[in-house]
Amino acid sequence: MHVLDSSAFIHEYHTDNQTASVPMVHEELEGEHAFRFDAMEGAGMHIHIPAEGTVEKVQRAAGETGDGDVLSDTDTRLIAAAFELDGTLVTDDYAMQNVAEHLGVVVEAIAQDGITEQRSWTFQCAGCGREFDEEKPRCPICGSDLSRKNPN
Repeated sequence: MHVLDSSAFIHEYHTDNQTASVPMVHEELEGEHAFRFDAMEGAGMHIHIPAEGTVEKVQRAAGETGDGDVLSDTDTRLIAAAFELDGTLVTDDYAMQNVAEHLGVVVEAIAQDGITEQRSWTFQCAGCGREFDEEKPRCPICGSDLSRKNPN
């Protein structure tokens, strides 16, 4: 089962495998891309709504990799759907690929090269410069904003 992100519809991705997506992807698409979603749904594409427990698992994983602040609700639910369906996530989004691979979900890139390595981001305080392994809303030391930083 291939779980399709909006980029799959935009780039007219084709597979002979069974496909699935989430309803929120349709909401992101416009014009001919939305029509393509409708046509694929009419041809048998499965529309999957993942369980909230799985969505929470994906959110925790995104926090562990440092991608939590860049994943949309749609992104999170697509990863959850691929996880539940034991499917291949089809996306060009690097943060989605990183979290999916962290959870053991197979990923297929479309128009971009896929990620070459999984990353766990660190967070650096803009005020005091301290670094943290986990994402926090603000620096617990000085209260300044944190920014995501590649640890390598």
